[in-house]
Amino acid sequence: MNLFEETLLNQLGENNFKAIQSVKIGIAGAGGLGSNCAFNLTRCGFKNFIIADFDKIEYSNLNRQFFFYHQVGMPKVEALKENLILINPDVNIDSLNIYLNYDNLEDIYNDCDIIVEAFDKSSCKKMIVEKFLGSNKLLVSASGLAGWDDSNLITTRKIKSNFYLIGDLVSEVSENCPPISPRVNTAAAKQANVILNYVINNFRR
Repeated sequence: MNLFEETLLNQLGENNFKAIQSVKIGIAGAGGLGSNCAFNLTRCGFKNFIIADFDKIEYSNLNRQFFFYHQVGMPKVEALKENLILINPDVNIDSLNIYLNYDNLEDIYNDCDIIVEAFDKSSCKKMIVEKFLGSNKLLVSASGLAGWDDSNLITTRKIKSNFYLIGDLVSEVSENCPPISPRVNTAAAKQANVILNYVINNFRR
């Protein structure tokens, strides 16, 4: 256990800390939602991740994603792993530079306790919800977080006992409503908070 984890142990308490470190989290997409949710989770002590995305970092990503200027051109999953290690050098990250589809989702995230849906396209969001909604995994999804409207409109909805949906369900990305850091980060932080609360309440022994 490193000094960062020792500090978290003292802050969170032993039972909470053990619960947090016992789970594996699958993150589907390493863009605005995925990268920011990942750094929030890592700061809470979560350390076991499977992160999959096929994209490379572009300058247009830097306005909202957890990447840096010198990382432009890198695969997102590689850069995100690099950045999360700067928070906790003992994170265990399986970073997969792969295109996710209906056929490979189950194999990739089979041993995960929790799935973070962090896609851009609504068709991909629908795909992952359909794939895991009937499972015993916690699924945390998001819809409606573009632009710069009131961040209080981004709310958390409990759809089922193991399915939460975060967002305003309205603000789709468009030319006049681009994705910008404050609202994207708000939604990603809410995803992480749902996971933290769920794990502390359901994985403590």
